[in-house]
Amino acid sequence: MAKPTGFLEYQRETPGERPLTERIKDWQPIHLHLPETKLKTQAARCMDCGIPFCHTGHIINGMTSGCPINNLIPEWNDLVYQGLWREAYDRLSKTNNFPEFTGSVCPAPCEAACTLGISDPVVTIKSLEYAIIDKAFAEGWVTPDVPARRTGKKVAVIGSGPAGLACADQLNKVGHNVTVFERADRIGGLLTYGIPNMKLDKQIVRRRVDVMAAAGITFRTGVEAGQDISAYDLKWDFDAVVLATGASQPRDLVVDGRHLSGIHFAVPYLEKMTKQVLADDASRITHHASLSAAGKDVIVIGGGDTGTDCVASALRQGCRSLVQFEIMPEPPLKRPSDNPWPQWPKVYKMDYGQEEAAAVYGRDPREYAILTKKFEGDEQGNLKVVHTVEVEWKVVGENGRSRRVPVEIPGTEKVWPAQLVLLALGFLGPENPLLEQFGVKTANNQQLATRSQPPTYQTNVDGVFMAGDARRGQSLVVWAINEGRGAAREVDRWLMGETDLP
Repeated sequence: MAKPTGFLEYQRETPGERPLTERIKDWQPIHLHLPETKLKTQAARCMDCGIPFCHTGHIINGMTSGCPINNLIPEWNDLVYQGLWREAYDRLSKTNNFPEFTGSVCPAPCEAACTLGISDPVVTIKSLEYAIIDKAFAEGWVTPDVPARRTGKKVAVIGSGPAGLACADQLNKVGHNVTVFERADRIGGLLTYGIPNMKLDKQIVRRRVDVMAAAGITFRTGVEAGQDISAYDLKWDFDAVVLATGASQPRDLVVDGRHLSGIHFAVPYLEKMTKQVLADDASRITHHASLSAAGKDVIVIGGGDTGTDCVASALRQGCRSLVQFEIMPEPPLKRPSDNPWPQWPKVYKMDYGQEEAAAVYGRDPREYAILTKKFEGDEQGNLKVVHTVEVEWKVVGENGRSRRVPVEIPGTEKVWPAQLVLLALGFLGPENPLLEQFGVKTANNQQLATRSQPPTYQTNVDGVFMAGDARRGQSLVVWAINEGRGAAREVDRWLMGETDLP
């Protein structure tokens, strides 16, 4: 235990962020960092519980509670408190391939499950995790993990998001020759093109990819499996194939006027913004007026992390006005009785994007319990206004089959000016053409089918595995890492007859 009375003596302190009015002027990372003395104090608050809920990831009432990759949190908290940073890094690396990613973008379900949360502010697990890996890179402890021998087995990983990268990293450690195929021009999947730079610095992604490449993993960008290389060729050239393509099929909003110019899915918009930020030569940036928020009235439809990222990006582009629609009602300020610890707390809070919008416009940009009815355009086919109506959620049905549905409230119709609408409504599942080439069967929810539960991560096709959002549906980065590690373990078992991978 770090300090037996630490949580009684010290208050929770987070690293904080750059000033709101300053950071919206650029695309640089918003997070600040605590000095080492304060980090040790924060680590001292860890109680080293008899049953540490923080590192046991489960789905409770539809939400993640605890760490899905089972980080040994009390152990590395104790090591940080003692100043044993190298040992803390070694312990963290046993369970997490990419602490710099989770330390930046994970919503920290581990903190939601911290036992202190029953009565006090929880331990700052996320910032301590990032501090450990940040120090490890600074001290040169993160080096290429080159295997002592090669097995001669070749594995293709399709997709370079967190699931694909974690799978590749694990398989390389046990000596398999791994090639990662990515259809975009940069490695990282949604880590690169789905999360804006101010939330996850792309240099951090590049740094990790460079370490993996030095360890022997081959990366091929600009190669779309199913088009540039067929499923047949992949199965012929490799002993196993892992589909980690993500759930990239976006959920659409089917209402009148959807065809109008100025209505876009969120991820292509965020991808375009990131490409502009990463452009080596600013003069090469192609300006697409329809994908720019500059000088426009912008509406983001949908909440969640992607919606927040759209809000923050539109602000940085210089939008004229900004509003975010959420169909669900506004959450309460405190936990309701049906949302007890250690469930994820469903309470009102503003994420970084909403805080920035409030600093600019004087209020939270979100409008709750609102339904989009139709889009209306001008004579040239450009979006002009959005029609909405407020809703209330009512319980319908009986005999144990009741459910909550939104019911329109008469007289609450409203028209909103808008020249740019960004749809952040989540994702339906993987894109099907590649799956059809492989002959992979899909489940009813469009996620890839597995052969058993708990999963073997193998599809109905021998030697073809899957991991990440493609298998489980849209989820967190930390779940994707869990999936990649699990798939790697089962691929190794399938290739070698046994496995030592955790």
